[in-house]
Amino acid sequence: MGRAALLPLLLVAAAGRAGVSAAGGPEVRSLRGSWWLANGNGSVVLRGEVPGCVHTALHRRGLIQDPYYRFNDVTYRWISLDNWTYSRTFKTPFDDRKWQKVNLVFEGVDTVAQILINNITLGRTDNMFNRYSFDITSVIKEVNFVEVRFFSAVSYAAEQSRCHKAYSIPPACPPPVQKGECHANFIRKEQCSFSWDWGPSFPTQGIWKDVRIEAYNHYHLIYFSLTSFFEKSAQQWSLEIESIFDVVSSKPIAGLVTVNIPKLQTQQTFSVKLQPGEGSVVLLVNINKSSTVEAWWPNGHGKQTGYNMTTTFIMEAGYQIEKSSKAYFRTVELVQEPIPGSPGLSFYFRINGRPIFIKGSNWIPADSFQDRVTYDTLWLLLKSAADANMNALRVWGGGVYEQDEFYDISCIFSCN
Repeated sequence: MGRAALLPLLLVAAAGRAGVSAAGGPEVRSLRGSWWLANGNGSVVLRGEVPGCVHTALHRRGLIQDPYYRFNDVTYRWISLDNWTYSRTFKTPFDDRKWQKVNLVFEGVDTVAQILINNITLGRTDNMFNRYSFDITSVIKEVNFVEVRFFSAVSYAAEQSRCHKAYSIPPACPPPVQKGECHANFIRKEQCSFSWDWGPSFPTQGIWKDVRIEAYNHYHLIYFSLTSFFEKSAQQWSLEIESIFDVVSSKPIAGLVTVNIPKLQTQQTFSVKLQPGEGSVVLLVNINKSSTVEAWWPNGHGKQTGYNMTTTFIMEAGYQIEKSSKAYFRTVELVQEPIPGSPGLSFYFRINGRPIFIKGSNWIPADSFQDRVTYDTLWLLLKSAADANMNALRVWGGGVYEQDEFYDISCIFSCN
């Protein structure tokens, strides 16, 4: 299901994470914690944690047994067929008059929902994997009431299937023995939550990642990534850095971006200009040729060397942003070549120019309820994979895009 990612040796690709240091920068306040949770007719009302979901909230309050026990996946099917609403009040934690833009940001909403603040509809969600940002500059008050009104994912998928008449999309339903729900392929939700051959059906609803308020002037960094590659003709490593900003200013904003990788004696400064709206910056950083770059290697084949990197944005208006990240350098090639005496092709991976025998597993979600997947859970599972001498995990396409901690821990247990 979907596109799966092959991760040679619990592969940690070059990535930009960690915090943003911004003197005079945006105000950010999380709304995670205790919310009210109610079903469609108001007969069930309880407190639920965010991040979280309906099933775990009911279980923690003692209103249902362990969903995994015996046939509780069937017994508790009513939960997924109902419509649930998360709500809470909050005080605005800053003077909203100081800011040009205030957003309400949801990192993950599972799945079909209507978002309201102060009884005003901000928008709707229909994709568990998307980040949703809503402009609340004109509607935020001193005290606010926010609601996330969910619609049953099972009912939504069935409705989408009924509306689709152009052609058939199999499978309509899982095998009866799975006791699952139908039409999972009509919704952008964790596919296995409708059941799979290895797991039960729990198509829950909930705010499964962080939700927060962001207030800023001029511009705000909303995306940052980096990718390493090796230029054979020049015999040089390079990094492509992509940054995306929400630019509030009505005029372009010029500035400088400095990238510094001390251990590789690499520092470059670029002149950039952010355009109003959603402005993006793509930079190409050439690594100093006089520095020796230690490549990242799969488990059992070498070290997993990473290099600390700082990217600093100094713009003519507003504040300075300093982004800390870590860069890894490796090449990955899928080799498919003719085999003498065979009609087929070879199929193996060459990492940093070396053929590597891939031995690993298919990674499915660590729990049916993502809010129960803790750092300790991932640590135990990934350590077990490394201890079993695995050097690859295929992240299964019917689950979720894994959290940053998954890749961070993978690197730890890849190291020799």
